[in-house]
Amino acid sequence: RLAEDIGGIDLTSARDDVARLSPVAGLSAVQGPGVVVTLRDAEKRLDDVDPDFLVIHQQDVQAVVNALWRGGAEAIMIMDQRLIASSAVKCVGNTLLLQGKLYSPPYRIQAIGNAKRLQQALDTEAGVQLLKDLARVYGIGYDVTTSPLIRMPEFTGPISVPNAETF
Repeated sequence: RLAEDIGGIDLTSARDDVARLSPVAGLSAVQGPGVVVTLRDAEKRLDDVDPDFLVIHQQDVQAVVNALWRGGAEAIMIMDQRLIASSAVKCVGNTLLLQGKLYSPPYRIQAIGNAKRLQQALDTEAGVQLLKDLARVYGIGYDVTTSPLIRMPEFTGPISVPNAETF
């Protein structure tokens, strides 16, 4: 507004760029059809099985997220956190750390996009195939449903790139 008040600067193009890129960058609320993936630890503990085979790990969540991006997801949210370019999925013990918040299973991952393409991507991702095997053999929870309408808020956390510079 100040630039317009003093004259000589047209911000229309910059505003158009912000409006166009905000949804893709996660900075605008979005909605649309897509899929919901729910991951749960196994309900039963088996004495003769390594406990690592009975819980959801960082690599399991990351495999699902990678498959969804590869399948053309336009936006992804884990639990109540919208993912952006700098989001990192980390496990701390048997909990998930995402953007400074801790979450316990079940983990709900939502993706907006063409549901058929997203499901195909999940079906062909090697890490997801391993997860499905663990589900079949040990009872890990892996469920995928389609949804005609998923609503995601904009990302509200801090965005910083302390080491990147423009040139």
